[in-house]
Amino acid sequence: MIDSIFVGMAGLSSYSRGLKVISNNVTNMNTPGFKSSQLQFSDLFYQGGGMGGDNSHQFGTGVGTLGTYLNLKSGDYRQTGNSLDLSCGGQGFFVLQDEAGNIRYTRAGQFDFDAQGQLKDRSSGAAVMGMDENGKLQPITLDGLNSSQPKATGDINLNGSLPVGRDHVIDGVSVFDVAGGEHLLKLTFTNTVTGTPSTWKVTISENGNQIGSGEFQFSDGKPVIGKDMVPIAFTGGSQPFSFRLKLSPDVRSAQTPANSAMLAVEKKDGYGLGTLTGKSFDAAGYLVATYSNGQTVKGKRIALARFDSAEALEQLGDGSFIARNSNAVHYGTSNREFGEIKSGTIEVSNVDLSQEFSDLVLMQRGYQASSQLVSTANEMIQQLFDMKGRG
Repeated sequence: MIDSIFVGMAGLSSYSRGLKVISNNVTNMNTPGFKSSQLQFSDLFYQGGGMGGDNSHQFGTGVGTLGTYLNLKSGDYRQTGNSLDLSCGGQGFFVLQDEAGNIRYTRAGQFDFDAQGQLKDRSSGAAVMGMDENGKLQPITLDGLNSSQPKATGDINLNGSLPVGRDHVIDGVSVFDVAGGEHLLKLTFTNTVTGTPSTWKVTISENGNQIGSGEFQFSDGKPVIGKDMVPIAFTGGSQPFSFRLKLSPDVRSAQTPANSAMLAVEKKDGYGLGTLTGKSFDAAGYLVATYSNGQTVKGKRIALARFDSAEALEQLGDGSFIARNSNAVHYGTSNREFGEIKSGTIEVSNVDLSQEFSDLVLMQRGYQASSQLVSTANEMIQQLFDMKGRG
């Protein structure tokens, strides 16, 4: 009967551990990237048994726990509106490095750049690691991405119709010099020679000062190949540069119908100095920097890790894990094997409340039964003492 008390105590201890695991799961139901665990039970060793293999009188010593099993199933994904919140659509983990140089892993994906321009995990403060072309882990930083260098305008493409018999003016044409300075130009088109071929003179000016001029030639109202481009040497900026006025093959010189579009700028290149206005990650895991001049530049690529099994991971807290077996870790980048990166979303906990509440009932029943077992064994021992006392 004393052995029965120890068996019941083993049950109380094991089921209390089970309750602790369930409590941890339930309280972390809203923790981003949290992975639930399940306690594994096992019967303890057996005593007794006869000689010659007679096991008809073996007695168990209770229940024990083997440890917790980590559930790596993905949770749901939630939009956050923060471009640096990331989720991974597969089984990949983000790779972190703490201040001591230790490698950690997380599914939480809540990142931000610190004052030094290094991408950090908001919970633990660990550095988020990227991967270079040689497969080597490296921190993700904004080095070289804080501004976008200017580019001088090289081509201005024009499209539409030139009206025969009167001048045509395009005002406010923006161009950029080598230093990124913006200049607003006025283009004046004059039909100097009519008939076929016809000639249009274009005069380029800024603030009333002529910058340059040239001629376009038309045949049967269409631009003549080789005569459809005018080079302009611009000397009004901090550094001289040249650009070209180019006519689209669709440009026409004729009596313009009322519903035809007048000659205008179709597209042009060049831009000024850009300041960093946005940071995000694309589906391939590359850092994408956006600038005030409309340009985008790709930076370093975020690294992902994949594990052979859940047994290779150990939970640390702060949404991070360490590898129990380094040989079970495989590094890569966003793809079908590791998972696709999604910017502006986080993975929420994979806790299944219905399953947790079902397990909670089982733990409660097991604990109550073990408690009743201890009480019954105690009562039987007390009765035995009473009987011996009366004798």
